[in-house]
Amino acid sequence: MANDLKFSAYWQDVVNCLLGIALFFSPWALGFATEETAAWNAYVIGAIIAVMAIAAMVAFHDWEEWVSVALGAWLVVSPWLLGFSAVGSAMLTHVVIGIATLVLAIWSSAEHGSGPLVAR
Repeated sequence: MANDLKFSAYWQDVVNCLLGIALFFSPWALGFATEETAAWNAYVIGAIIAVMAIAAMVAFHDWEEWVSVALGAWLVVSPWLLGFSAVGSAMLTHVVIGIATLVLAIWSSAEHGSGPLVAR
């Protein structure tokens, strides 16, 4: 029963972990692995998102959600800042996963009563 409660309290972090893994593998799966900037951004940020989500599942801290919010925001703007907005699959993947990561991190912190954008 305790494991069920922990999972239900941290479902957003589980989804963020899956999003990080999906982002990591997206260059191969969606065919933009030859676009080096987009691919490396996906590898690095995807791995960090997955690690932050795992860290939040193991022992929740405010800073993990702040990092996830920042990474989500970065993913949304990175296609234009790094110059791969013309690569449709890479741009769409980064923006969609970025928005989802950002929303889930804020939602998770709100459920825990702390973290970014939660009134103290």
